[in-house]
Amino acid sequence: MKRLLQIFGVLLVCSIVTACSGGQSESESSSIESADMAVDSGGGEEAKTEMSSENSAVDTSKVVEKSAESQQISTQSQSADTRKVIYNANLSVEVENYQETSNEITQQIQSKGGYIVQSNTFRSSEEGPLEGTLVVRIPQAEFNAFLESVEKGSMKVHERSISGQDVTEEFVDLESRLKSKEVVEKRLITFMEKAEKTEDLLKISEDLSKVQEEIEQIRGRMNFLQNQSNLATVTIHVFENKVNVPQLQKDELNTWEKTKKQFMESVNFVVSAFSTIIIFFVGSLPILLILGGVGLFLYLVIKRMNKRNNLKPPTDMGE
Repeated sequence: MKRLLQIFGVLLVCSIVTACSGGQSESESSSIESADMAVDSGGGEEAKTEMSSENSAVDTSKVVEKSAESQQISTQSQSADTRKVIYNANLSVEVENYQETSNEITQQIQSKGGYIVQSNTFRSSEEGPLEGTLVVRIPQAEFNAFLESVEKGSMKVHERSISGQDVTEEFVDLESRLKSKEVVEKRLITFMEKAEKTEDLLKISEDLSKVQEEIEQIRGRMNFLQNQSNLATVTIHVFENKVNVPQLQKDELNTWEKTKKQFMESVNFVVSAFSTIIIFFVGSLPILLILGGVGLFLYLVIKRMNKRNNLKPPTDMGE
């Protein structure tokens, strides 16, 4: 009987010990989960301090990015209401007077809060009509009104094209990424202030510089999209429908003056030719005398030989 009581007592003690150890393990697991939740939600300074001291900087940046992702859903739902569209238009118009039309378009641009990006004017020939191209930026609210004003001030519209690019999704995504990166930046700064090891400090500093560079790139892209969607780009090609007829320029005829000029040019030609002949013969006189003497000598010799041949009696064919 005593033997049975001893065995029963040992089993009772073992069951009590097992129950205590199970409760302790459950409490430890719940404390770890609460620490992870504190880090993911951004609260609990003690949990952050333990993580920065026990883990490396690489693990720190990953934990921070994980906590920042929870804010993207709310950001997307708030920004999806506003649409951002980049508009571009091309106009080709025919006008009576290029300069007047150009001045009117410039006034319309200024009145609607826009500005000229590029302007050039040219002629296809020396006396041809004027042509030009204007590239302007117009606030999106005044976009349609500006196009209508340009069309009304022209004789004829030869081309009209409008295109739009919806960049809302890209802009919302950039906003979410920016807020996430800003949260990461703040957390990394906090970890840097509490870092005790030099190697952890260097690694956190490297991660922080990368995050800040990404933030600047995202902001630059957002500013570009914002500017392009706020102001529409309009390219206007303007050309005149005008034929220039040359007028009779009586003042430039100068018939008498031109006649005297032609007469003097003829006289000068004759005098110049006569002078050239005299210069040639006088300048070449020694050569001409020698050539003349040689020619005269040859002529006399040939003449004498012909006389001898004529005076020679003919031979009798019978003898």
